[in-house]
Amino acid sequence: MFELVRAKDAVEEMDRPDCDPVLLRRTYAQFPLVNRAVAGWGRLYAELIVDQLPAHRPATLLDIGCGGGDITIMLAKRAWAEGINLKVLGIDPDERAFHYAHGAGQKSGLPASRLEFRQCDSSQLVAQEAQFDVVISNHLLHHLDEQQFSGLLADSQRLATGRAMHADIRRSRLAAVLFGAATLPLAGSSFIRRDGLLSIRRSSTPVELARRVPARWRVEERRPFRNLLLWEPAHAL
Repeated sequence: MFELVRAKDAVEEMDRPDCDPVLLRRTYAQFPLVNRAVAGWGRLYAELIVDQLPAHRPATLLDIGCGGGDITIMLAKRAWAEGINLKVLGIDPDERAFHYAHGAGQKSGLPASRLEFRQCDSSQLVAQEAQFDVVISNHLLHHLDEQQFSGLLADSQRLATGRAMHADIRRSRLAAVLFGAATLPLAGSSFIRRDGLLSIRRSSTPVELARRVPARWRVEERRPFRNLLLWEPAHAL
């Protein structure tokens, strides 16, 4: 199959400030289903997060651009179930995402000592000189222009005392075909299908992503149709 041309300037419906609020909430509600199928954070937690969490003090993890908060909550619950003292902070500058995630967090049953959501961006945490053992994002990179992309990576390096990782979609025509077929039952009920297909077109190939990143960041291909952008602190190299 020939490669999809990257639609880097396209805008997804859920990113529009005037999008349908009912469809937006349904989109947030359907994120857990989609992310369980394709995001792979259970494996990333086991492979790349647990070994970064200190045992001698409470550990911290930052989820940048957390959206509806499902990944944030899942990681906090996983650590809680495994007896790991981890507090997960999810941040998003979008007021709509923050309110949904905050509500989902309250329903999760997790205490404030393990889970928190804030309406802010990473630069505000940098200004506060905050630091975290691990910094992550999920499906955020393709939403960013070049200045925002560079800013995210710079902020991640300042915020992370351990590993930073940003997982995103890997653009592929096959990915678009399979996602379109799998999400056909959701068509019209939310933005999941239309925005998901556009997200695939907006995302990068591994080669494209590698060309955009500074030194000490590396790109890994993950299944299914995933890019993982990784940074390690100097003391870990």
